[in-house]
Amino acid sequence: NRSVLFFGHRGFLGFRSLYLDEYRDRLFIGGKDVLYSLLLDGASADAKEIYWPPLPGQTEECFRKGKDPGTDCANYIRVLHPYNRTHLLACGTGAFHPVCAFVYVGPRGEVGQHCGGLDPTSVETGRGRCPHEPSRAFASTVVGGELYAGLTADFLGRDPGVFRSMGTRSALRTEVDQSLLHDPKFVAAHLIPDNDDRDNDKAYFFFTEKVVEADSKEHTIVSRVGRVCVNDAGGQRVLVNKWSTFNKARLVCSVPGPGGIDTYFDELEDVFFLRTKDGKSPEIYALFSTVSHVFQGSAVCVYRMADIREVFNGPFAHRESPHHQWGAYEGRVPYPRPGVCPSKTTNQPRRQYSTTKDFPDEVLHFARAHPLMYKAVHPRHHRPLLVKTDLPHRLRQLVVDRVETEDGQHDVLFLGTDAGSVLKVVVLQKTNSATTEEVFLEELQVFKVPVPITQMEISVKRQMLYVGSSLGVAQVRLHRCESYGLACAECCLARDPYCSWDGTACTHYQPSGKRRYRRQNAHHGNPAHQCLDQNLTVDDFESVEEKVLYGAEDNSTFLECVPRSPQATVQWFVQRPPDEQRDEVKTDERILQTEHGLLFRKLHRHDAGTYYCKTLEHGFTQTVAKTALQVIASEQLAHTFPRERGDEHPRLLCSEPRLAPQAPKTWFKDIMHLISSQNLRRVEEYCARLWCGGRPHHRKGKLAQAKLALAGVDVGKKGRVAKPHGERNRVPRQVPA
Repeated sequence: NRSVLFFGHRGFLGFRSLYLDEYRDRLFIGGKDVLYSLLLDGASADAKEIYWPPLPGQTEECFRKGKDPGTDCANYIRVLHPYNRTHLLACGTGAFHPVCAFVYVGPRGEVGQHCGGLDPTSVETGRGRCPHEPSRAFASTVVGGELYAGLTADFLGRDPGVFRSMGTRSALRTEVDQSLLHDPKFVAAHLIPDNDDRDNDKAYFFFTEKVVEADSKEHTIVSRVGRVCVNDAGGQRVLVNKWSTFNKARLVCSVPGPGGIDTYFDELEDVFFLRTKDGKSPEIYALFSTVSHVFQGSAVCVYRMADIREVFNGPFAHRESPHHQWGAYEGRVPYPRPGVCPSKTTNQPRRQYSTTKDFPDEVLHFARAHPLMYKAVHPRHHRPLLVKTDLPHRLRQLVVDRVETEDGQHDVLFLGTDAGSVLKVVVLQKTNSATTEEVFLEELQVFKVPVPITQMEISVKRQMLYVGSSLGVAQVRLHRCESYGLACAECCLARDPYCSWDGTACTHYQPSGKRRYRRQNAHHGNPAHQCLDQNLTVDDFESVEEKVLYGAEDNSTFLECVPRSPQATVQWFVQRPPDEQRDEVKTDERILQTEHGLLFRKLHRHDAGTYYCKTLEHGFTQTVAKTALQVIASEQLAHTFPRERGDEHPRLLCSEPRLAPQAPKTWFKDIMHLISSQNLRRVEEYCARLWCGGRPHHRKGKLAQAKLALAGVDVGKKGRVAKPHGERNRVPRQVPA
């Protein structure tokens, strides 16, 4: 069992937010009316909690306004950010009255009674900081003691915007204008510096919004990346207390098609930032889904910050009216360029621009009229890293881990679905080519109930994945190398970058470990080359335990075979005596090959033989299952189970009247004759003792007797349950009595 689950202490967690604090070794969880602090090692053990319900009267007011008292009218903790070394910023929906407060966190992550917990003097309104609704999409981040949030800030959800609040400076927001934001769904917010000059720091927002093209009256959904300068102070006369540096550009994730017609994935689901050493150029992994009615699919695209900055430094989009097509603005762009942060680079000898309030009105008017960039941001190699169109569920969440291996670095993707599972996929870059190979490693069913996964966090330090849904939070190990078998070949065929063969077992790969016996190659995973020094022979891959299976003629029979690797191709062979040659099994309407084995819908006599299930992967073949199938002829079955006449009394095996069975017991001898003639007398004696001898009964406690008495079951003096003789001496379901 590689996962630990936490469902809260109040019956229903109502999970909404997650903050992973590896410095304090704590996991902070925001739920319905409660905030938890859990140890990363012990999961639910030593859990601290703060109970934070709505204020008196707010629940009733929420209900009077038409909201559901069970799902809406509570305080769902949706914002959890580290604010400083001693406090977290927490915000909740407050039964449609958003509220924020600071939570004191001790050196070891303690919250609650011992450390003061929620600071009552810091409680203030959360409007513009936290959404009113428990499930409406939003994104936020804390930069320099200020909260940057993209959300809808009113009760009805009609006032979307990008907001900055808290701190010592005046609050800012975007104007209420559909040309800026039209029904947006915010997905992620992140601070990304441009260079070493902190005046050029920018906050980036990733979201989707609706657009109406000139030749169409219907809305379409597109994905965007927007940004604002951290040192933006708004304008002096124009855009007062409004963003003066807001720009946005389209994010494109598409599969090139014939004739230049691409297949677009326009619905942005999640964004993951893979940090680099300098912190200025993270690789941005974005998960998209289709909004098409033709087919359903998901894709992962990777973007470089250099490409994003190039688009924002490029031409602005312009059109004369909503009935015209977009084109590149070809007129004069005022100085300082709209969207540029006031810094040393914008200052001129005659004019100093130390703040956006110093920008000319011409610049602010242009910024208000041209928020959109003309060019779109395309992914690396102009194609998705991963495309999935054959999944029975929708992908919702994404985290990425860059793993060091013997043959270089590989990106492992963990994809959360709307069915409570997580897909683990490694994407391998082909040598001297822009194309990639995706290897599906496993699917982890984290939650038994098919509930959407709403948030995931990864701890590379602890090799753990933290998965959240409305039901609870799960801690899942990133790998389980021991499950890949006990042989070098099986470990290599798994192609899991986390695992390698160390000479004796399949274990977690350690770059600093001994290299002499280590075997790993995620690119090829061919044990014929990697395990040469393990003294492997052909017999090592052919030696498998033989199972004997009996099937009745004209009935259905199933031969089980599950390959150890999802990438393996399965082939079935049969050897019919006395021939020693193995022939490949030909499938048709009667014989079907499934994911789990070989299904005979109607068994024939000539199907008898020894069946070999072989897997082929990267030119390497091994036998996974060996089954000897014996077919019982229909004549034998008719002789074995004859229908008895109604006036004949069955022959009794037991001498005692009270133990006499109510059904014939002759059938088991004939079954044993069909199976084997060895030790038949011993088997008969055993079955006679089993049916005719008394079974030992165990004493039951008084509590069990009380339960049985309440259920209307007769209980003897010693707590025995009285069972009818027919149950004790029942015959097989298919045998006529």
